[in-house]
Amino acid sequence: MKKILCFLYKCLQCPLAVFSFILVTSITALSAALLSEIFLGLEPCELCIHQRWGFFWAATFAVIGLIFKARKPIPSIMAVLSGLSFLITGGIAVYHTGVEQKWWISAVEGCSVPSSFIDGDQNWIDNIMSAPSAPCDIIPWQDPIIGLSMANYNILLCAGMFVICMTAALRFKKANISP
Repeated sequence: MKKILCFLYKCLQCPLAVFSFILVTSITALSAALLSEIFLGLEPCELCIHQRWGFFWAATFAVIGLIFKARKPIPSIMAVLSGLSFLITGGIAVYHTGVEQKWWISAVEGCSVPSSFIDGDQNWIDNIMSAPSAPCDIIPWQDPIIGLSMANYNILLCAGMFVICMTAALRFKKANISP
């Protein structure tokens, strides 16, 4: 166990390892969301789309961190910005979980199916052409074992990534950064 902790400690000092991990994690999360749409037929709601932006920005900051990994303040700054991206995305996921669990009603425009779509005020062609995104308060997929939704898993992933990013930022600041 001590060897594993020592290895992880050293990895958090290495900008190449940290930013590669952030990039792979972000791309994997975005790919999983896209693949769930394509292969599982899950339609994203407005809050699901908002959650994806944090992964995009974290990946962008990771690429910048990889490019400038040897320039002293940049890795720390990019790690903090990546961490903040994960924190914001995790916050949106917490809000989304509250909407899914009906703890509160979403204030986000586009989180519910318009009444004209349900009431049939439009003809069927207009309904298809103006098909809304999925409502935010319906859980499209839930883990059959633990019962967590994708928003719940996003909270866990983002919390872990936030801790990794902030720890790495502190390590970069203290360490003598070398590629």
